[in-house]
Amino acid sequence: MAHTLQERYAALVDKRLRAALVTVDTGAVPVFNTRYEGNPKAGAVKIPVRDAEVATADYDRTTGADLTVGSTTYLTVTNFNDKVVNELIDGYEAQAVPDNLVADRLDSAGYSGARLLDSDAIATLIAGGTAATNTTALTADTVYDAIVDARTALSEANVPSAGRFLLVSPTIYGLLLKDTNNFIRQGDLSQQLVQNGYTGAIAGFAVKESSLIPSTTEFIAGHADWCHRIREWIVLPHIQSLDGDGKHIGASAVQGRWIFKHAVSKAGAVYVKNVV
Repeated sequence: MAHTLQERYAALVDKRLRAALVTVDTGAVPVFNTRYEGNPKAGAVKIPVRDAEVATADYDRTTGADLTVGSTTYLTVTNFNDKVVNELIDGYEAQAVPDNLVADRLDSAGYSGARLLDSDAIATLIAGGTAATNTTALTADTVYDAIVDARTALSEANVPSAGRFLLVSPTIYGLLLKDTNNFIRQGDLSQQLVQNGYTGAIAGFAVKESSLIPSTTEFIAGHADWCHRIREWIVLPHIQSLDGDGKHIGASAVQGRWIFKHAVSKAGAVYVKNVV
């Protein structure tokens, strides 16, 4: 029963986290994928990385066809971020904590976890992507051309046109809203994009705004196939009695522990527009 309750708590936190995430890892246009081999609890996982598609050739009924060799490699990811939730609930023993108080704490844990993941994800995209040579601050007259440049750069890097994301700063999002010719607003988006928090589309990109993008970056364009997220619960969230620790009497805590890491496996698949 206790383990079932912990799994339910974990599901609640994960649901809240996904609802608050800007850098989503599910849906029609994810920012990150969660494909990896191994268990991060053991300290390392391997991410399959493929930079070329399977070759095709003509088939001869008599001689068959020559074998080709795939180009899949593996990126080993270690040194995970290790985070905990450990919030005091004073005045309640573990068995007596009201459900609504537990739900409030778990909701808060999910929201703060999403902010943490978004901050690390955006920093990883910026550090692992390819910076645009143009570092001049964008204006209403130049923002569309800059996004088209990002589109061209990704196409030249053989990034699929379907599933491209664009994360923009509040300033750039404001400029896009003033573009009545090129920016597709939320009301005209597919329901799948709206459900994943996208608020617009432009030049083939699904657009999201993030206040966590640093002031030195204007937008990040990319594709989830080369942006990776690893996240696992080490200890499922639960209500832990604090009686017996020598300090707390009639108190408990919401506790849980999880690890995560982000990685970019192809710099050309992420285009970063900075400003100086």
